Amino acid sequence: MVKLLSYPLSIIYNICFLLTLVIFHPIQWVCFNVFGYQAHKKSVDALQFFLLRCANVLGTRFTFNNTHHIPLDTPLIIVANHQSMYDISPLMWYLRKHHVKFISKKELGKGIPSVSYNLRHGGSVLIDRKNPRQSLPAIMKFGEYIETNKRAAVIFPEGTRSKDGKPKAFQTRGLEILFKKTPSALVVPVTINNSWKLQRYGKFPMGIGAHIKLTVHKPLKLATFADKKALIADVENTIKAHIHS
Repeated sequence: MVKLLSYPLSIIYNICFLLTLVIFHPIQWVCFNVFGYQAHKKSVDALQFFLLRCANVLGTRFTFNNTHHIPLDTPLIIVANHQSMYDISPLMWYLRKHHVKFISKKELGKGIPSVSYNLRHGGSVLIDRKNPRQSLPAIMKFGEYIETNKRAAVIFPEGTRSKDGKPKAFQTRGLEILFKKTPSALVVPVTINNSWKLQRYGKFPMGIGAHIKLTVHKPLKLATFADKKALIADVENTIKAHIHS
């Protein structure tokens, strides 16, 4: 019965989702090209708000738990587990004051209204996962950008999404590069739960009634850790210890 109900709701959701992307694409273009970065940033924030409202059509709820003070004038490396594409908008919306940027695969940089435009022009970095000669220098440059401009870099060290919510082993290379290029950063572990349930049936229909929870753990000052591999292991353990089905 639940899956049967998901079909009409998924149709409505997809219509709302696509309309939102199409409407905000020219808004982003005008904001970026006429008014500059700050205006573009506000348009992207508004986009995330409406994308979350689209998800509400499916009965999706969002809970963001953060009991820690995170300064706005410090670069951040936000490390999170990765369950679905629906991890993105909650992170961008709830942490919007920190100017969230992403390391994304190059395929997302074209063909998707609003999303591709923001990835190309909003400060994120697009990498070719199969080409270290391109990806590693790109991540280095991205780290320098985060350090200089006091932005927040989001990285999903699992590399690929977990389709059932079960965490995968962290790949450390990208984190090690960011650590090297953003020495003044705070490392912020974040656990994401239940976003995979929106795609429990695949791309269609959508899962309904998911309660997506984001939990921010204690920020760690990168400069105070001499052993970066131990830091990564600690962050990984913290994130995974709070993942539940």
